[in-house]
Amino acid sequence: MSWTRREMLAASAGPLAAMLVQTDSFAETPRPRMGVVIHSYGICKANDKERSFDDPLTFLDYCRSLGAGGVQTSLGVRDDAYAAKIQDRLKTHKLYVEGSIALPRDKADVERFTAEVRTAKQCGAKLFRTVLMNGRRYEVFDCAEAYRKFFEQAKQSLKLALPVAEKHEIRMAIENHKDLQAPDLLDLIKKLDSPLVGVCIDTGNNIALLETPQETVDVLAPLAFTMHIKDMGVEEYKDGFLLAEVPLGTGFLDLSKIVATVRKVLPEITLNLEMMTRDPLKVPCLTPKYWATLEHIPGRRLAEMFALVRAKAAKKPLPRISQLNKDEQLKREDENVRECLRYALEKLD
Repeated sequence: MSWTRREMLAASAGPLAAMLVQTDSFAETPRPRMGVVIHSYGICKANDKERSFDDPLTFLDYCRSLGAGGVQTSLGVRDDAYAAKIQDRLKTHKLYVEGSIALPRDKADVERFTAEVRTAKQCGAKLFRTVLMNGRRYEVFDCAEAYRKFFEQAKQSLKLALPVAEKHEIRMAIENHKDLQAPDLLDLIKKLDSPLVGVCIDTGNNIALLETPQETVDVLAPLAFTMHIKDMGVEEYKDGFLLAEVPLGTGFLDLSKIVATVRKVLPEITLNLEMMTRDPLKVPCLTPKYWATLEHIPGRRLAEMFALVRAKAAKKPLPRISQLNKDEQLKREDENVRECLRYALEKLD
């Protein structure tokens, strides 16, 4: 069975949403302001205990104070009273919340997964973001067989997760997370054949798998539920290239085109800022280990990516956050988020 975007929205969001889809009124609905992913405050979450961003309500209130329209964060397992507080905030301030939930590892883990999905639904989330793996494919695996075993396990986890999402009528958005190239993720989701399973498009991750950001978005847009918006800077190093999140508008991504591509398919898609303030990541694409699980990528991809890296290389060195003390790191992180939200308001509607 194949689903159109309209059929997916109608089936997954209930009778009212179905009516809205049929009347085309989604396109007329005011778009929510850009939200913030909890990973944008990784330094604060780890080091600032006064602002405990482990608490979703605290994080939501802080992001609202910055002018954000919502958050994507781990909601954990909460009681009804706490969930009601979240719902009240959403209604009072016209905000949204999206969950972030790890897939069940096995049958024994389904109970934990179910409890988190139930909480997300009670808190007012219409979807939750998830990933197939937390690491980076080219760092985690030494051989193709190890990757194959991971991929089979990931498919089993999705099969365990899907009935839970269906029971609670909540959408599950799988992020492209430096694990699968976009066509492979698209194929995986299509085989699940459910209107409740789609994509959380990350605009920067698949550069590490030698895809251009626009290629990733073009492939995944038809199944997009939500987005991680980030801009990226690049520079060469001896084993490949460095990849770093930078404030929106200061990297090489054509963010306006990327957002327009996805909004053409889903006008009301939520844009969630993932501005991770950290040292550049190494993409060691000139080393044998990198290719251990990526042997199917043609050599021309490597040449094309290096041409892009050289053409778009940052004019000044990429930021090295670890050189700053903790107070300076916290300040830089907050400044980066604020700068990105201003850019989004002015440039991304």
